[in-house]
Amino acid sequence: MTAPRPDVSIQAAPFDAAHEIAALTRDLQGRAGAIVTFTGLCRDEDGRLTGLELEHYPGMAEAEIGRVVETARGRWPLQGVRVIHRHGLVAPGDGIVLVITAAGHRIAAFEAASFLMDYLKTQAPFWKREHLVGGAVGGWVEATQADDAAAARWS
Repeated sequence: MTAPRPDVSIQAAPFDAAHEIAALTRDLQGRAGAIVTFTGLCRDEDGRLTGLELEHYPGMAEAEIGRVVETARGRWPLQGVRVIHRHGLVAPGDGIVLVITAAGHRIAAFEAASFLMDYLKTQAPFWKREHLVGGAVGGWVEATQADDAAAARWS
């Protein structure tokens, strides 16, 4: 089993984006010139959904996301990174994913955050299933062609 990573969390509980940003900022002690955050929310898909269920393999998901975080660290001069991804049933309006990147300059922070989100959207080892209004369980959600095209720019 791999050691826990302080920069990657897979959790059922909601996250507090402001708390996470403040913690990373405090840890950096003024070394970063830019912090970029992205929070992905569960949508109701025009009133069709009561939630989105996310499944993963514990341990494997953290290790794989950690590997991609290390790839981002190798591509951009980052001072800090934090990735939180929820699992379980997430209600519309609730956060699913939080990505925070910190760098000396804005472009590195923006690009690294975009790179990480493109990976999380298309390749991260999560399976998403819709829960529909009326109680039925819907189908599994796949990445879209637009998601795949966005991720391809990093190859």
